[in-house]
Parts: sequence; structure tokens; C-alpha cells
Amino acid sequence: MTAAVSSWASSPTPSDRRAVAALLGRAPAADYRVAVRCPHGTPAVIENAPRDAAGRPFPTRHWLVCRRLSEAVSHLEAAGGVRALEADEAMTEHLADAHRRHGALHEGYRVAGSGDPAHVKCLHAHLAFALASGGGAVAEWIAARTDLGWPDRCCAEEAGG
Repeated sequence: MTAAVSSWASSPTPSDRRAVAALLGRAPAADYRVAVRCPHGTPAVIENAPRDAAGRPFPTRHWLVCRRLSEAVSHLEAAGGVRALEADEAMTEHLADAHRRHGALHEGYRVAGSGDPAHVKCLHAHLAFALASGGGAVAEWIAARTDLGWPDRCCAEEAGG
């Protein structure tokens, strides 16, 4: 997987908003900014605001919106990827580090709002956080077990965004 392009826009453009809504299949539940763009220039990872539109805490701060990457990670999860990552003793400290780094940046919340630092709640959230924060061992573990290549055609175009 080639590196994505980071973008810290203060707010998404109208075309970003259309693309994200199309990729999610709904409007996002919280305000967000684009954390990572795919090589096509479309949002691939968004960083959600700490609270949703109703003011409730929104601990899943990084959301993988690229459908191609999301589908690849979904296949890994369906094949037991969450349990495999939790069981991989070589990854214990790396997972704890990812939770610590996420918590330091996001009001103490662990990746995906996990209550237990040894628990992997969502590989999508771990990959999204890693892509938005410069990579890491958890992202490398995921990439080694699934095809995280960028699509030839933009996912948002295919989704109608």
C-alpha cells in the first residue's frame, strides 16, 4: 500500500461531504475533518469530533471511509482477525501503545472507545487511527494479513459521491 495523503482541512469541502455521505451510506453522526485522502484525492479516513450532533461523547474518532480498504478489513475481521490480533503476544505492547497514543490525543478514549486496553474492538478503527497518525505496528499487522491496496477507480465515484 502506498502512503496516503494527509490533509488537515479545518472543514471538509462540499464535495468531501458528498463523498463521505455516499461512502458511509448516510450522513456522518458527528462533525469531522479529513485526516487522510486516498491517491484519488477523496477522503479515506475522517477524524470525528469528540461529541456527536446531540452532544454525546463520540469515542470512535477515526473512521475508515474508503470502501476498498474497509471491505478488505471486513474480510479480515470475518476470518477471525480481531481474535487473532488479541491472541498475538508479539502485538500486546503495540496494542497498548496504540491505545495510549489515541487516549493522549482524544480525551482518554482508547481506539474505537474500547474499555479494555488488551481488547481489540474494531480493526477498521485501528487502521484508520494508524493511517491518520503516521502508521504503526498494528497497521502493519493488518496489512500483512489482507490486501490494502488502493483501488484503481475512486470508491466515492462508484458510490455516487
